Amino acid sequence: MADLIVTIDGPAASGKSTVARLLARKLGASFLDTGAMYRAVTLAAMQAGADLSSQEELLGVVQTHEFQFSVRAGQMRISIGAVDVTEVIRNPRVTANARYIASAPKVREKLVQMQRQFAASRQKIVTEGRDQGTVAFPDADIKFYLTADSVERARRRQAELGAQGGESLEQLQRALEERDKSDQNRTVGPLKPAKDAIVVDTTNLRIDEVVDKLLKCVKSANAP
Repeated sequence: MADLIVTIDGPAASGKSTVARLLARKLGASFLDTGAMYRAVTLAAMQAGADLSSQEELLGVVQTHEFQFSVRAGQMRISIGAVDVTEVIRNPRVTANARYIASAPKVREKLVQMQRQFAASRQKIVTEGRDQGTVAFPDADIKFYLTADSVERARRRQAELGAQGGESLEQLQRALEERDKSDQNRTVGPLKPAKDAIVVDTTNLRIDEVVDKLLKCVKSANAP
């Protein structure tokens, strides 16, 4: 397992992916984007015509496809077989359907195994997701939980989607709140802060301010 594991959990659009990537760069660590893993399995299932509501069919997709996760130039690259799908998995339809993967306990177990395998081959990692500090890496060196007001998160998601979007701020806010409820009420790996997580409200903070805050915490925790 890695010598340094930093987990960052939190709801959608709380800033955790961007913060995790930048924090990893400052720490000289590998960035593990677990959301990309879920999207990759989702894309493979969609391309295979699998029934997304069938856990057994989704499990079959995981078992019959080769998923490769690597880090190049600080970015996590994802391949299904020999095909790089790093950009394709960001399609809004793929993102929307990832909830089926997240709700399938057996598939989540496989993905947690993949996440731990990724960590085992690297010296330092910063990993983000919904259950990194509670399920995937309960013994992580330091854990964070990012949160933000749902209106602010909707604004961020709207800016992120840009021309691909088209949904109103109110629609995005409702979608995020529904996603929160679904994630929090899952029987496996529900969205919640680890008991020893440092909770950071990012509503009124710039990305660089969040990164600096987390970096100080990591350095303080690992000071000799």
